[in-house]
Amino acid sequence: MSQRTYNKLWAGAQVELSSLLTQELPPQPLRPERDRVVFFQRVATLYVRYLQIFRQLVEAHDQVVHPQKRSVIRMILDGVMGRVLELKNEMVEKEFSEYHYMDDVLQDLKLTPEAIEIPIPRYFLSERSKEIQERKVMLTNIFNIMDVTEDPNSLLTRSLSQEEAIKIIQVAERARQGRLRAKLIGEIHRVMDRQWGTKDTGPDDIELAVVCIQRVWRGYIQRKRTKRAREEELIFLGMIMDPNHQQPCPATLTTLANKVCTRTKQEEYEEDYQKSIVAITNKLRVVEGPEMMETMKEQIRQWFIECHDATGSFPDYPDEEEGGSALIFAEKTPQQLMEEIAAKEEEEANDKPKGKEEKKDKGKKDKGKKDKGKDGQEEEEEAGLKMLPSAFLSDLEVGNKTFEDVWQNRSESTNFSQRHEAELIKEEKRKEIEAEIRLKVDELMRQELANWKLVVDKDKGTRGNPKKKKASKSGKKKKKDKDLTADRSLESLCQELVEQGLLKKADNVKLQDYLGDYSYLGTTLRQHDIEPMPTLSDVRQVLALYAVLPLGSQVVHEKAPLIKAILLAGPAGVGKKMLVHAICQETGANLFDLSPLNIAGKYPGKSGLAMMLHMVFKVARLMQPSVIWIGDAEKMFYKKVPKEEKELDPKRLKKDLPKVLKSIKGEDRVLVVGTAKDPLSADIKSLCKMYSKIILIPRPDYGSRYIMWEQLIRKNGGEVTKALDLSSLAKISDGYTPGHLVQVIRSILTERRILQQARRPLTAAEFVAPLAKIDPVFQNEEEALKNWYAKTPLGKKRAKAATGKDEEEAPVKGKDVKKKGKK
Repeated sequence: MSQRTYNKLWAGAQVELSSLLTQELPPQPLRPERDRVVFFQRVATLYVRYLQIFRQLVEAHDQVVHPQKRSVIRMILDGVMGRVLELKNEMVEKEFSEYHYMDDVLQDLKLTPEAIEIPIPRYFLSERSKEIQERKVMLTNIFNIMDVTEDPNSLLTRSLSQEEAIKIIQVAERARQGRLRAKLIGEIHRVMDRQWGTKDTGPDDIELAVVCIQRVWRGYIQRKRTKRAREEELIFLGMIMDPNHQQPCPATLTTLANKVCTRTKQEEYEEDYQKSIVAITNKLRVVEGPEMMETMKEQIRQWFIECHDATGSFPDYPDEEEGGSALIFAEKTPQQLMEEIAAKEEEEANDKPKGKEEKKDKGKKDKGKKDKGKDGQEEEEEAGLKMLPSAFLSDLEVGNKTFEDVWQNRSESTNFSQRHEAELIKEEKRKEIEAEIRLKVDELMRQELANWKLVVDKDKGTRGNPKKKKASKSGKKKKKDKDLTADRSLESLCQELVEQGLLKKADNVKLQDYLGDYSYLGTTLRQHDIEPMPTLSDVRQVLALYAVLPLGSQVVHEKAPLIKAILLAGPAGVGKKMLVHAICQETGANLFDLSPLNIAGKYPGKSGLAMMLHMVFKVARLMQPSVIWIGDAEKMFYKKVPKEEKELDPKRLKKDLPKVLKSIKGEDRVLVVGTAKDPLSADIKSLCKMYSKIILIPRPDYGSRYIMWEQLIRKNGGEVTKALDLSSLAKISDGYTPGHLVQVIRSILTERRILQQARRPLTAAEFVAPLAKIDPVFQNEEEALKNWYAKTPLGKKRAKAATGKDEEEAPVKGKDVKKKGKK
C-alpha cells in the first residue's frame, strides 16, 4: 500500500470521528435516559464505532512516514484510546459487569466479531526499542554474573519433591527393562532366522508372497489416487486452500519488505525532523527575535499612553499568573482591561473575609432550597442515566480541528517523499519564541512602567504602591517518604532484585496467543435473564483494555480511569500466568514477582519487608511500565492459614502492600496483577479492597476448545487432516483447561510420532487415553467460583440490577420513601 492509501485511511477515520464528536457534543445537552437497555445500546454503539476508528488510526500511525502527520495522528490515537476506555468504564458502571455482549450492535453495523478485537498500537514497543534493548542487555549481564558466581555444586544439591524423584526412578527402570527386552527379542530373531534358513522355499510360497505384495501395493496406490482426486475437487470448488499457496506468496513477502522499509524511513525522517526543529528555532530566534521584542515594547508603551489618556493614570502591569502582556494584546480597549483588572481585585478582596453572616445566609439559602423541594415548588432534577464527563473529548476536538485546518485540504503535490514541511515548523515555533520573548519583555516593561509612575507621581509627592504578592499558604507540609536506598544506583538495585528472584524475565508470549472464540449467545442469554459465562476471547479483550493500553501510553494512563490492581481468578490451567507474561511482552514492562511462596524467607522482619517493598516499587517506577505479579494472591488474605504453610507466612504482605499501593498515581505506570486459583479460601472483603478489578476466567467453551485443539496441535508440529475429528475432541474435552490440552498434546506429539504422520495421520482416539487420566474442572467447582464472584461488589450490584430493585428505588426521594415503606 502506498502512502496515499494510508493518508486516505486517516482521512476516513477523521470523517467518522467528526460525526461522533458532533453526536457526543451537541449544542444542547442530551436529556437523561430512563431506560437502562436503551442507554447501554447507545454507549455500546459509540464504543464499537470508536473501536473501528482506533483500528484505522493504529494502522495509519504505523505506516505513515510524514513526521508531522504522525505526531497529529499520535495525539488523536491517544485520545481515541482513552475514549474507548472511558466508554468501557461507562458500560461497567451501568451494566454492573466486566463482560459485555454486543451481538445486536455488530449486526446493526454489519460487522464481524473480529471487528471488536482490541488492537495494540505498535509504538508501545517501537518507540522504546532502544530502552528495552538496553534493559535486556543489563538484565542479561546480571544473569551472566550470577551464573559465574553461583556454586557449581548447587545444582547437584537441588531438592526434589517426592513426585519428581519417583518419575526419575520410573523412567530409569523402564529404560533398563526396555533394553533387556530388546536384547531378548534380538536373540529370539537370530535363532528363528537360523531355523528358517535351513528350509527350502517352494514355488507356491513365492507366488503367494508376490500376490500379497501386489494386493497391498495396489490398494495403497489407489487410496493415494482417490485422496488426491478428492483434494483437487475440493480445491476446484474453493472449499480448501491449495497447498502450494499456503506458503507466503511473493506479494505477501513484498508487503512485509515494504513495511520494514517504511519503518526505516520513519526513523530517518523523524531524525531529520528533529534536527530541522532545532535549526529553524535557532534561526528564528536570531533573525525574527529582536524585531518581535521591539514590536512588543512599542505595543505595550502605546497601551500605557492610551490608558493614561483614558483614565488619567498609568495602569498596573498584569502579573505573570494572569498572562502578563498577553492580556494587553487581546482585542480590548484600555478601559475594558482596566475594568477587568479592577473586577479581579474586588473578587479577591471579597473572597478573603467569609464571616459568620455569609455562612448563615448561605445556610438559609440552602435551607430554603430544601424547603422548596419538600413543598414541591422547585422543579426536581430529571431522573435518568447520564454519560460521565470525559477527559479526552477536548483533546479529540483539538486534534480534529488541527486535521481540518492544516491537513484536510493541504496540497502535497510537491512533497512526494513525505518529508517534513519547514513552514509548519516556523508557524509552531514562532508562537513558542514569542512566549519566551514576552517573559523578557514583561520584566523590562514592568521596570519601565515603574519609572514612568515615579516621574509622573513625583510632582504629586506620592509613589505608586506596588502590588504586594500574596504569600502562598503552604499549610501543613506532607511528610515525604524516606528514600531507603538513596545512595545506591539503579543497576545495583536491579542486581539485588534479580539475585533474590524478585525481578524476572517475562516469557515470550503475545496476547493473541491466548486462544479463545467469541461468545455468540451472550446477548440472547441475557435477554432471557441468564448470566452467561465469559469466553476466553472476552478475557483477552478485557485484559487489553485494563492492562495493556494504559501501561503502553503515558497520556492514557494519566487521564483514563485509574486501575492500580487486577485480580485474575479461575481454576488452575486456564492461563492466568500466561496473561501476566503477555501483558509484559505487549508493553515492554518489567516483571516483579511478589508471590507469597517466592518471598518466603527473604528480607525477614518488619524492616526487611519495608526495604523489599521500597526497592521493588522504586525500581518499578524508575523503569516503568512495570507489572508486579502476585501468584496465589488468595494466600495473602487466608481466612485460616493451613498448618503446612504457617512457616511460609503467606499473609506477610497483607497490611503493607495495600498501603504502598495507595502511593501509585496516574503518572506511575505500575500495575499489580494477582492470580488466584482458590479465591474461596480468602477473606473476600480484604481481597476486594485491594483489587479494584476482579476478572473471572472460566473453563473454555466448545468454540474455544475447538480452536485450541487445532492451533496447539499445529504449533507442536502436528498435521490436522480429515482423519483427526476436532469436533469430537472439543466435545469430550468439556471441563478441561488450556493447560490440560497442552499437556496431552505434548505427550502425544513426540519426535517419533511427528515423523510417522506421513504414513499414519493423527486421530482423535490417540488423545482420549491421556486426556482421561487427568481430572477436569467439574461443573460444581465452576458454580462455586460463580457464586463467589456474585459476592464481590460488582457481583452484588449485578444481582440487584437483575431483580430490578436498583431501577425501582433510584427515582424515589425524600418523603416518598417513607410513604412507600408504610404502604
